[in-house]
Amino acid sequence: MADAIAGQTAKLQLDEETGEMVAKNELKKRMQKRAKKAATASRNGTSIAVQKPPGSQEPKASPEEPTVNQNTMFEQGFLAEVYKLRPSKDVVTRFPPEPNGYLHLGHCKAIAVNFGFARYHGGKTVSSNPRVLFDLYQLYDCLFTRGRIRFDDTNPDAEKEEYFVAIKETIRWLGFTPSEITYASDSFQRLYDLAEELIKKEKACVCHCNETETKLQRGGEDGSTPRYRCKHAEQDVETNLVKFRGMRDGEYAPQTAWLRMNQNIENPNPQMWDIAAYRIPKNQEPHYRTGTKWRIYPTYDFAHCLCDSFEGITHSLCTTEFFMSRESYEWLNQILVEFQPMQREYGRLNLKGTIMSKRDIRGLIESGVVRGWDDPRLYTVNAIRRRGIPPGAVLSFVYELGVTTSNSFIEIKRFEQSVRRYLEKTVPRLMLVLDPVPVVIEDAQEQDLDVPFSPKDPKMGSHKIKLTRRVYIERSDFREVDSKDYFRLAPGKTVGLLQMPYPIKAVSFTKDEATGFVKEIKAIFDKEGGKPKTYIQWVPEGSPAAEVRIHTALFESDQPATVLGGFMNDIRADSETIWPNAMIETGFYEVRQRAPWPEAEGEKNGEFGPESVRFQAMRVGYFALDSDSTDNKIVLNRIVPLKEDSSKNS
Repeated sequence: MADAIAGQTAKLQLDEETGEMVAKNELKKRMQKRAKKAATASRNGTSIAVQKPPGSQEPKASPEEPTVNQNTMFEQGFLAEVYKLRPSKDVVTRFPPEPNGYLHLGHCKAIAVNFGFARYHGGKTVSSNPRVLFDLYQLYDCLFTRGRIRFDDTNPDAEKEEYFVAIKETIRWLGFTPSEITYASDSFQRLYDLAEELIKKEKACVCHCNETETKLQRGGEDGSTPRYRCKHAEQDVETNLVKFRGMRDGEYAPQTAWLRMNQNIENPNPQMWDIAAYRIPKNQEPHYRTGTKWRIYPTYDFAHCLCDSFEGITHSLCTTEFFMSRESYEWLNQILVEFQPMQREYGRLNLKGTIMSKRDIRGLIESGVVRGWDDPRLYTVNAIRRRGIPPGAVLSFVYELGVTTSNSFIEIKRFEQSVRRYLEKTVPRLMLVLDPVPVVIEDAQEQDLDVPFSPKDPKMGSHKIKLTRRVYIERSDFREVDSKDYFRLAPGKTVGLLQMPYPIKAVSFTKDEATGFVKEIKAIFDKEGGKPKTYIQWVPEGSPAAEVRIHTALFESDQPATVLGGFMNDIRADSETIWPNAMIETGFYEVRQRAPWPEAEGEKNGEFGPESVRFQAMRVGYFALDSDSTDNKIVLNRIVPLKEDSSKNS
């Protein structure tokens, strides 16, 4: 695979601005595009430096950093129209996770929408001008006064303390500080009292129908039979109160009784077909916060809207799968409470080529396909964080997509491209060799080379690389027999070594008789040969060893859940490749010491993990330190490749 990664650069030239090896025509297009951008900026009174053609001696300056208005999705479009429907001086929103699993990338959109909407319409901002342009590559100050978290913790059978902790940590990692953290369980007594009030208003009854009977009442399996109301709706108020209190006191076994709302069975909206308000959990697991105090728990449909009212939520923003729930949301609130929140729904964020279902991910973990919820091939927040994707890159991606009422089905490569753009401007560059083979430069003299961490950002500083007589290059960067279409190292051929004062020419090589692999290459400096056509990376003798993990798509298709036989039949066998004997230059130690890269809001004040050690490995990709690393072992994950892979297998 090292050859697959590096072999693509055989006919490539160095793009000095990005550090990538690209085709000659591609480099020409890039320079033309940059020149056009510079000309446009010049007309607007802005100076932008542009890369000069190879051989030019004029120094380069950093191009102007692109910016994005993070507020655009609140100023116009769907969210702007939502605010017009209910303008409010004091906007209050909430992110309402159910603590029954780990969050995924789609939840990041919900977090950004809810907190951002509150900030834009009255919450604290980083600037006195709420419509200021923010740098796409720097995460803004996310302290909002009216954005909340409320855990809808109404199903103790599925909820665990670790999920509560992980959700709060995810929100903090993204850079958000909620004004308040509340729980539905804070209101269990109040919710129970309102359930009794609903019974007294003859809008709820205790039902004993099983799943089959309930399905028939709702039109059967295919909805072809007339709907009809359950006979238990005819019970009088006192009977229902006695039964409901019996549920509370443990007189009924799970699935033998449930409180059911008396809505409108004839309504075309299924959310009005006398849905559940209270259930008896099957396993009777103790609640994380209330222990065994309660034997019955409100459903999401009952508790969610009422808790929104209790907390003064002005705009209940949720995804479109709750569109039909809006009618029952408003119906229940209008009967029981005075303050009426407004619910509106936006399209959720979905990724092609992966799965987000908690149950399906558990299946992958239990079958050993992935290591856990944080396996870098998944798109849980834990996984993308471990992979090294910065919180600012996640939010930048959300802002680029914007918010509409349509569900977004985004290709993974689009997400990775957004991450690449973010990382290109914010992380240092190092040299990394996956499959090293030694090269002895016979006329080399040891010296220290001063190498910038970034050719585009002098503020990143520089570091020293020792030029040793023995260096290591990628095994695939040497070929025993040369050919006209090959531009890397071969006997009698010259190639440039990145940051090296002179190119080198291979003069001989030896092979391991047992394996047939090249054992060592001898070379000399080619001081008179002019500028080489290709540059390759290298590391000096004594460089630290590293285990490098290259991850590609976990599934073969864009829709693994629809594959015949299920998503388990769509798994790729080569989604992870491990290079156990890679080598990285010693500049890595300084990069690690100066982490996080970049310094995002959610990774300040020392609250960051090893994944904040991020860098670009020239010609290979962007990498981050993995949590499996120790003081004596460096383990790296590739965040994204340098450019979009030509195929899923690259």
